[in-house]
Amino acid sequence: MTHAIGPAAPAHRDPGLDQVLWGAWKAMELPEGHRAEIVEGFIEVSPTGRYRHGRAVNRPHRALNDFLARTPGGTGWVAGNDMNVIHDLKVWIPDLFVAPEDDEPHITGDGIGLCASCLEPVVEVVSPGHESVSRDRIRRRRAYARAGIPVYPLIDDHDDGGTVTLPTSPSPGEAVYLEETRAPTALR
Repeated sequence: MTHAIGPAAPAHRDPGLDQVLWGAWKAMELPEGHRAEIVEGFIEVSPTGRYRHGRAVNRPHRALNDFLARTPGGTGWVAGNDMNVIHDLKVWIPDLFVAPEDDEPHITGDGIGLCASCLEPVVEVVSPGHESVSRDRIRRRRAYARAGIPVYPLIDDHDDGGTVTLPTSPSPGEAVYLEETRAPTALR
């Protein structure tokens, strides 16, 4: 679960607020396994990724970049992660995504992140815990469908011994994917 500390994001940036948040962030003593970030006027505290989660993200990340780099003539696409993705004032930090290599035209006007409309797949690896499972399987799935993300691969070691679910054909108005393929995961 993510917790936010701080005021609502101001319409304009107050440099004094940045200093206060920086001081509070530096003074925080968090339990092991959590991280703090300063994001748009908030200090967000969330669990850090476990080794298994990172491995499950890094394998397809490397494979995607290798594939995209080997394609004759290039594809114009790259795999990325650890970046804000924005859609209708919603912000996500997907585990992995594929975006145009020339992403400048797709950066939000305020420079906070990439517009969701430029992404092809957005990949999530389900973390353990009821809240994480619910977030990735249900809430993110609806959000990505609502944003029109065409493919949402979901790598899930907590589903039936491990599966990869591939929802496709989003219906943004209904916030659902109309088609889905499931297969056992081979990322163990």
